[in-house]
Amino acid sequence: MVNDDGTAKASKHSGATSASGAGDGKAKSRPRGRPRSFDRETALEKALLAFWEHGYEATSVSDLTRVMDIGAPSLYAAFGDKRSLFEEVVRVYGTRHGSFTDRALAEEPTARAAVERILREAAVVYTEPGHPHGCLVVHAAANCSNPEVEQSLRDRRNANIAAFESRIRADVAAGVLSPATDAAALARHTGAMIQGMSQQARDGASREELEAVAEIALSIWPRTGTHTG
Repeated sequence: MVNDDGTAKASKHSGATSASGAGDGKAKSRPRGRPRSFDRETALEKALLAFWEHGYEATSVSDLTRVMDIGAPSLYAAFGDKRSLFEEVVRVYGTRHGSFTDRALAEEPTARAAVERILREAAVVYTEPGHPHGCLVVHAAANCSNPEVEQSLRDRRNANIAAFESRIRADVAAGVLSPATDAAALARHTGAMIQGMSQQARDGASREELEAVAEIALSIWPRTGTHTG
């Protein structure tokens, strides 16, 4: 049998088969492998929390894709490899959670006043709810086997100590602190206290307990000179 246009009419059986085939063809024509869209900032924040909680070494790419809710191709396309993602995480952490150190050093009139503010704010930030306790820059270095990542985190911690020493030396030069002040040792003591408070927070110390530690740390600061902090 033929249609009016001269083409052959399909039987009911062949028509059903043809319809099924057409459906299959339509399904196969849809693009496959397209990465699912996602909010980059939200995914980055989730990666930050994962690295903060578990450290660099213990956080795998599969862990990251799971918590970020994206596939590995999307992760690599948006952030590069694991190390590149971590470097961005550290920068974001410094802006959102770790900037209190730089602010105190810039805004307080003396080194002692700056360190007092830093220790008190560390007690708050390191124990507040809503994110892992302690400092990411301190904790992420634990058991790290990547020498570049380990060095980068070490450089950040040492940069803080150098900034403390610079402020202390400025106070010595201004007569705020005695010329006998050991600026290098006092700066390193401050760094040790901050890093120790981070670990104590990880181990369950409360804000009040860390504030008490800060008080003891400040009690050793020299007050001699023309001004006090």
